[in-house]
Order: sequence, then structure tokens, then C-alpha cells
Amino acid sequence: MDALITAGGFPSEDDPFFKYTLGKSKALAEVGGKPMIQWILDAVGESSKINNVVIVSLDDSTGLTCKKPIHYVSHQGGMIDNIKAGTEKIVEINQDAKYVLAIASDIPAITTEMVDWLVDTCRETDDDLYYNIIERAVMEKRFPGANRTYTKLKGVELCGGDMNVFTTSSVVAQEGLWNKLEANRKKPLKQVAMVGIDNLLLIALRLITPEQAAARISKRIGMKARAIRCPYAEIAMDADKAEQLELLIKDFESR
Repeated sequence: MDALITAGGFPSEDDPFFKYTLGKSKALAEVGGKPMIQWILDAVGESSKINNVVIVSLDDSTGLTCKKPIHYVSHQGGMIDNIKAGTEKIVEINQDAKYVLAIASDIPAITTEMVDWLVDTCRETDDDLYYNIIERAVMEKRFPGANRTYTKLKGVELCGGDMNVFTTSSVVAQEGLWNKLEANRKKPLKQVAMVGIDNLLLIALRLITPEQAAARISKRIGMKARAIRCPYAEIAMDADKAEQLELLIKDFESR
């Protein structure tokens, strides 16, 4: 499997995050003596399950290193376009590539063990999309005060992870779906139409489990999705805001 690391996000001067980047990508903010993305490269570099790494939105001037070959793709302007371009690069490198391990550049606490666990877990079934979900109790035990946003479903509160797996065909061959997702990103009513009002009501009323929600939405969008209950809080501990970066910095200092 090949890894795709998305490294977009350039804080403006009025963003509290700016003092940690000074105009550079969030991925280069330092945690534990290294840029955040370097910790991720170290984790995938030690994994025997990863062959190549594609980084979107940075270039080789950053001086990043990895034990696996690194390929760079320029910033495409938006998250969906970045994922599409990165996936196309992976297919260019390896025409037989079936799966992509997609990782956000701001989860520096992940380890090789977590990378291997996710790859092995995804190999248990034949789905198009594997999405990590982490229960609130798991997050708050590992990162108290992380201030995550949780979704309430039947019997559980959870948040989404930032390291997931999808098939190359689900991006390359399903371009229309991804274009719709991007076009409707800020149009809630059209998002509801895509997912189905019946499914959203079941979710809002907490009448279905995460696995049931994944199955119903899969049928609606024509893709097989699997919700994976992840035991690793680190996969959801992203530095989206300055206070979350500061929490991670303190976590690394305490090790």
C-alpha cells in the first residue's frame, strides 16, 4: 500500500496558529523538535506495509526525509482536489495500486504500530472506504482537554480519525461523486440530498449504530464504506487549532 499525506493549510497572520508557522504550511509546525509531518514520515517509513509516500502541497525544498521514496504533488487549491491529485500520482507510480492510506499532516502522535494496525484491519474486508471512528472515552483518557467535536449515535459518542484508507478506483473512477462533494461542501441542503434525509434523521435521533450508518450511506452513494472502531486516540488528535498544537507540544515534552 502507498501513503498519501495531505499538507495543505497556510495560516493567515490573524490566526493564532501563525506564530508557529510564520507563513509556512501547518505541516511544518514544530512538535517535539521536528515538523509535525516528519513524525508521520518516520512512522510510515518504518512500516513494512508501506511502499511509497506522496505528499501533496509541499516540495523537496522542505528537507523532509523518509525511509520510503517520497513523491511531491503541488497544492491543488482544495482538499478534494488534493486527494484526487495525490491518488492519481500513486496510480502513476504503481498502476496496480488498489488502496491508498490517507493521512493528515497534523497528527504527529501516530506510530508505526498504528499504521500497521490500520492496514491489517482494512485487509479483513473488501470495501471502498475505511473510516476510523474513535469513542469519546478513548479520546478523553489519552488527551484530556482536547476539545474535540463528537457525534452522538446509538449508545456512543465518537469523533472521526485523520488516517483512513480508500481504493484508488473510488477516487479515479468516481470523479463525479467527489466533484459533487466538493461543490456541495458549503451547501447543507444539497449534502442532505446526497446522504438522504432518512439517514440523517436516524443519525440525529441516535437510532442507529456507526456500522449501520455506514451501511445505509454506502448504499445511498454507491460505495462500500466500513466504519472502524479505532483504539488509538492519536489518530484523531490533530492540530487543527493553536490550542490543540500546544496540547501536542506538551504531550511530547512529557514523554
